[in-house]
Amino acid sequence: MNARQISRRRLLTGSAAAAGMSALAGTAFARNAERSRGKLPNILFILADDMGYADLGCYGRTDYATPAIDRIAREGMLFRQAYANSAVCSASRTALITGRYQNRLPVGLEEPLGRRVRGLPPSHPTMPSLLRSQGYETTLIGKWHLGQLPKYGPLQSGYDHFWGLRGGGIDYFSHDFNGVPDLWEDDREIEQPGYMTDLLAERAMTAIDDYAARQQPFFMSLHFTAPHWPWEGPDDQTESQRLAASDKPFSMFDTDGGSRKTYAEMVTRMDMEIGRILERLDRLGLAEDTIIVFTSDNGGERYSKTWPYNGLKTELLEGGLRVPAVMRWPRRIAAGQESEQVIMSMDWMPTFLSLIQASPDPRYPMDGMDLSATLLDGAAPVPRTLCWRYLNLSQEACRSGDWKYLKILDRTFLFNLVDDPQERANLKDRYPQIYAKLVDDYRKWDAAMLPLDFEASTSGFSGEDLADHFGVSERRMVETK
Repeated sequence: MNARQISRRRLLTGSAAAAGMSALAGTAFARNAERSRGKLPNILFILADDMGYADLGCYGRTDYATPAIDRIAREGMLFRQAYANSAVCSASRTALITGRYQNRLPVGLEEPLGRRVRGLPPSHPTMPSLLRSQGYETTLIGKWHLGQLPKYGPLQSGYDHFWGLRGGGIDYFSHDFNGVPDLWEDDREIEQPGYMTDLLAERAMTAIDDYAARQQPFFMSLHFTAPHWPWEGPDDQTESQRLAASDKPFSMFDTDGGSRKTYAEMVTRMDMEIGRILERLDRLGLAEDTIIVFTSDNGGERYSKTWPYNGLKTELLEGGLRVPAVMRWPRRIAAGQESEQVIMSMDWMPTFLSLIQASPDPRYPMDGMDLSATLLDGAAPVPRTLCWRYLNLSQEACRSGDWKYLKILDRTFLFNLVDDPQERANLKDRYPQIYAKLVDDYRKWDAAMLPLDFEASTSGFSGEDLADHFGVSERRMVETK
């Protein structure tokens, strides 16, 4: 029995999954009518890797153009206050695929997943597994980074098909990490020449062609590695060769490489390939009924633009957490919208389920927010209280309304993010009651999560890495209490 037959058997046996009524009365009838006609919108979820908040034209980048992603924003909705669940990738990806705070699972405590054997438990319901139970065929193209074979993998966690890398990053040309190959089709290691961004897009278009020919509704996770290091544009194979010839143990981090020019080439190549995918959907007549989301797994790295925010990946300053997020669904979402609703990575799963009138697994309640009222009805922003923690430098953060509590080592802060998006004025002594309330909110949230794992992988930039971090020692870890 082949993988597709297995997939269809799963669809039949899983079709008894409950389909709940949305609480949004104003849009429930229309969505039920869509399902009664047997129509499911396709879902294409595009994830960039380490993209900064302002790295797109629609968010303010001016030194290069991103017309394809800007088109998604122009033809749908742009979120001004989108957050990642974590300041690094595998933790955010845990939240994305489960719809829950990553701190509820051991794999989500890794910052990022690396040296230890950890992974997403196959028994845990996921975005692809629940969508598959509703009639979707599910595909992951690109980065996984939620555990290695034989215990963990995309096929074990709800995807019917997988083409990409299992780890956190690979060279764009040799497709290895420090000499270890990491390119897979399903559970089989493969070799294929080419620039990684191009290969992922080509694979996505091939899959879309197949789905269109079979009139099969699909959920596709297209997880690009761009603009993650190593800093290699489409014509930078000499940089790949230089890194391969290096005798440094972790040359792949490319700390002596890259530039704004190279970064622009990486981002614009990804945008160009996304443009080709949009054109393919147009040509196949799928655009009207395909939901597209573009966002990033965490905040930007060294060549990113995070303005007006400060901070980078691995940091709970706004620049390490704020991400671009745009969404298009021509049939249902009005074009040209912008939203100030505060959103988070874990919101996408309950939102997709709501849009197709499906229910989450009641054994694993969602922490994420259903955004369908925002998307379909233009609902006013709903106030939220969101929390983060990060092992390196003992970081804590809690945002409630316009206010944010932040802790780095033993230093604590209170910021008004509307008045002071750069997080400069520490207001904790001027507004002690607000400060105390946010600290208390954070402590209650923290008590509901798994305790910190002091053996977990964690990382952060130091003065050795970045000159503007000159006050940060090589490795600062949380002290055991």
